[in-house]
Amino acid sequence: MTRRILVLGGSWFLGRAVVGEALARGWEVTTFTRGRSGSVPEAARRVRGDRTVSADLDRLAAEGPWDAVVDTSSSELAPREVRKAVRALRGRVGRWVHVSTVSVYAGWPHEHLTEESPVLDCPADAGPEFGYTGPDGSPTVYGFQKAGGERAVLEVFGREAVLLRPGVILGPGEYVGRLPWWLRRAERGGTILAPEPRGLRLRPVDVRDVARFAMDRAESGATGPYNLAHPDGLTWEDFLRTCLRTTGGTGTVRWAPPGTLAAHDVRQWTELPLWRTHAGVWEVDPTRAVAAGLHCRPLAETVAETWDWMREGGAAIPHPRAAEHGISPERETAVLAALG
Repeated sequence: MTRRILVLGGSWFLGRAVVGEALARGWEVTTFTRGRSGSVPEAARRVRGDRTVSADLDRLAAEGPWDAVVDTSSSELAPREVRKAVRALRGRVGRWVHVSTVSVYAGWPHEHLTEESPVLDCPADAGPEFGYTGPDGSPTVYGFQKAGGERAVLEVFGREAVLLRPGVILGPGEYVGRLPWWLRRAERGGTILAPEPRGLRLRPVDVRDVARFAMDRAESGATGPYNLAHPDGLTWEDFLRTCLRTTGGTGTVRWAPPGTLAAHDVRQWTELPLWRTHAGVWEVDPTRAVAAGLHCRPLAETVAETWDWMREGGAAIPHPRAAEHGISPERETAVLAALG
C-alpha cells in the first residue's frame, strides 16, 4: 500500500526538499500552503489554506489520513498556532516530524549541547509576545517561541513526535542568503574581510540531507529530539577558500580579530554571515542523529551546488531576513582600512 505524507509548507527550501525526497521514495504527497510563494512539484497534491484559520485546518484534515506529517512551516508561528494545527490533525496522522531549532536550548550558543540539555520554558498556548531576548543576543524570543511549539506537538503526539533541531541549513534554494552572500562576495574579489579564528569549524547542514533525515524519521525508527549539525564541517579558512575556488574569484582574505570587528560594530551573524563569537555556536552535538542515519555530504559540495543553482538562475523566494545579511562595500572598506 502506498504511504501518504502531509508536508506543512512544501513550496520553498526545506519544505520543497522534503516533498522531492518523499516523491522519490514513492510516497503520495499532500502539501498545505497559503499559495503566496514558490511552487510544489506537479506530482504532489496541493491544498491551499492558512494554518492559523480553523476552517482551513478542518478542510485539510478531511483530506487525510496520512501516515506522517512533516511540519516545515512553523518558524514564524506562535506556540498557540502550532497547537491549533496539531489539534486539528490529531487522529489524521500517525507521526509528527516537527522542524524546530537549536535556539530552543537554554544554553545556546554558549555551551556544548546534547538532546539532554535544558530547553527554554514556554507554554504551548503562548502568544507571539512570550519570551525575551537577552542583552548578548541569547536567549531569544524566537527560541522561546520554538520551544513552546515543541511543547504543543508533544502534548498531542507524545512518543510519536520527532523534533528536529538544526542549527544553520544551507544549500540550493536558501532564502536567508548566508551562503549566497559569501559566494557573491568571493566572486567580486578584492580584499575580503573575514573573522578570526580562521581555524574555527563551521557545522551547517545541507538542506537535502535534512530532508532525507526527516523522511527517514517519517518512515520508521526512534522518535524524540535530534540535533542536526554537520559532524565534520569546514574551518572558516577552508570555507572561504572553497567559495573562492568555486566562483573563480581572485580575492584575498584579510583576517580580523573579533575585538577589531566589535570596535567597528560589525554585527555578528548578519553583516558577516555565519560569524558569531559565542563559544558554543557550532558545538551542537549531532551524535544521536548520526547514529540514527544522518548522513551529511561534504560542505564543499553544498557550496559548489549552491553556486550552480545561483548561476542557473536560481533565486530564493524574497524574504525579509535576506536584507539583513552582508556587510556593505563601504563598511567593509572602512574596517579593512582600520586593520592597516
